[in-house]
Amino acid sequence: MRKHIVAGNWKMNMTFSEADDLVSAIMDKLEQVTLDANTQMIICPPFPYLEMVSDFGDESYFSVGAQNVSDQEGGAYTGEVSAAMLESMELDYCIVGHSERRAYYHETDAIVAAKVKRLLAHYIRPIVCCGEVLEERESNRQFEVVKRQITDGLFHLTAEEFADVIIAYEPVWAIGTGKTATPDQAEEMHAFIRSLIAEHYGQEVADNTSILYGGSCKPSNAKELFAQPDVDGGLIGGASLKADDFVAIAQAF
Repeated sequence: MRKHIVAGNWKMNMTFSEADDLVSAIMDKLEQVTLDANTQMIICPPFPYLEMVSDFGDESYFSVGAQNVSDQEGGAYTGEVSAAMLESMELDYCIVGHSERRAYYHETDAIVAAKVKRLLAHYIRPIVCCGEVLEERESNRQFEVVKRQITDGLFHLTAEEFADVIIAYEPVWAIGTGKTATPDQAEEMHAFIRSLIAEHYGQEVADNTSILYGGSCKPSNAKELFAQPDVDGGLIGGASLKADDFVAIAQAF
């Protein structure tokens, strides 16, 4: 059975002390609740806080992931962080191809594909983002856009490699806007993504792939979103910066 995953993407937020307080508060909350046994929590802090958060994560309440990785193996790339570096920190996950990376840093599907390959070579599971902007949704091109992102970003992998991939569908028009795709809209796209995987790799691989929803998911809508048959969790932005909200979303299963 595929995992239910709730991953918190802190983005570029908080000072070190604020981050320390937040992860402490998350731990306190997790010690007070019981999550579904099939639910995996992941925290993806900024690079400078990875070690600090990992120290808490050792207590096995949650795993730790990075927010990005270089598409290069190593060398003279000032400011970049390699998959080998992340592996040496014993990280389990890394977000790849987030809409903000695509929009602000002009990351293409080819760059996403290269990053995925790097991560898998270093035993790190990529959380690969896809999704359409408002203009593409309004012109009814959302399926075309997501199909291209999935095909060009992931279908170079073998079935064995793909088995370690997690996909996050993020309707870009719903990120940080307060808008949320309806449960039916989310399910429609998640089912479409699963059908693409089944067509390329077979139904068994598709059925075992966790597909997360990322777009203003919060405690008030998580239960309804997660009740959809093809929505396996969430990639959480703003709500992951509040311990009560983040844990409440994980409890939605």
